[in-house]
Amino acid sequence: MLEPKVFTVGQINRYIKNMLEHDVILNSLLVRGEISNFKAHSSGHLYFTLKDNIGAISCVMFRNDAENLPFMPENGMQVVVYGHVSLYEKTGQYQLYAEFMEPLGVGALQVAFEQLKEKLAAEGLFDADYKREIPQNPACIAVVTSPTGAAVRDILQIAQRRDPAVKLVVVPTLVQGEKAAEDIVRSLHMVNQWGKADVIILGRGGGSVEDLWCFNEEIVARAVFASEIPVISAVGHETDFTITDFVADLRAPTPSAAAELATMPVAERQEAVENLCRRLERNLDGILTENRRRLEFLKNRPVLARPLERFRQNMMYIEDQERRLTKETERFLEKSSSRFLAAERRLESVSPLGVMKRGFLMASTSRGEQITSVMQTKIGDLLHLTLQDGSLLAEVKERTVKSYAKEESKL
Repeated sequence: MLEPKVFTVGQINRYIKNMLEHDVILNSLLVRGEISNFKAHSSGHLYFTLKDNIGAISCVMFRNDAENLPFMPENGMQVVVYGHVSLYEKTGQYQLYAEFMEPLGVGALQVAFEQLKEKLAAEGLFDADYKREIPQNPACIAVVTSPTGAAVRDILQIAQRRDPAVKLVVVPTLVQGEKAAEDIVRSLHMVNQWGKADVIILGRGGGSVEDLWCFNEEIVARAVFASEIPVISAVGHETDFTITDFVADLRAPTPSAAAELATMPVAERQEAVENLCRRLERNLDGILTENRRRLEFLKNRPVLARPLERFRQNMMYIEDQERRLTKETERFLEKSSSRFLAAERRLESVSPLGVMKRGFLMASTSRGEQITSVMQTKIGDLLHLTLQDGSLLAEVKERTVKSYAKEESKL
């Protein structure tokens, strides 16, 4: 009896994988559904699930295919995915290997445009505060565009006709194709390093969305924003809008309009100069008229008409002050003299000399001590007697002490 063949798990998975990969339908198909569980891995691979109201299927898009997507898939986005179905042997799970993806209802480029526009707007790259003013009379204009297109011819003709003195420098640049974005960034960087241009015109003529797509690339938008020289965006026709238009310092509807916006006609410049001259003349006339009026006013003032009168008035004032000062000084001296005499009389009334004139004298011991009591002396002491007109030396021969109205004599 034959024993049944036993297969390994790997053999079964390999068999099913071969069946799926050789199936005519599953080998190349379009699948429509809603994206969920989307994850962009650091390796560059995209993992997501496609679902509808009946079921779901796991999907993966490898980095090489994901890099060619013009937009970033998001959860909830309705898409059509082109790819093939196969089995991942390690887990035994079948999945859709996506090679290309297109949003439903809206083109992939339009989705990419809106996503980048929203991202840069959130970062502030479109804010008016960052817009620089375009010089009115540039000496040099750098034109970043294709040197063979009709746009560059229109720009050169209009700019030279409006301002023959302006210097135009054409920077040959790719403005269509896969390498156009990098070439535009290179040209903008080169013009900024050169540093002699006053304004940059960046643009090209009209075309399809795909033709103009390089002006919607993020690296171009950031290069325009980083430019130290003001940039005028002149891409396509008036109805065409690109990301560069929003980032640039000024948007021109066409390349021809950009040339007009960047230059000023000689006639207008002459008129501006004439208007400025007229304004200067009016201002000077006004200044002179005002100064003449002030001069007449000052000339008619008394101090200028009769300059000595003010001097005389000051002299009269000084003389009057001198008289007042003299009177006050005399009055003060009289009062001071009267007070001095009165004080002198009071001093004389209490002065010992004044008392001496009336017959009194002062006595002091030989040691110079003033005698105020008989008890300070004894018989035989020498006393100095001071009178109003001299002094005497006397000897105590006798002394009398008065006590309680009684007299006691001692020899």
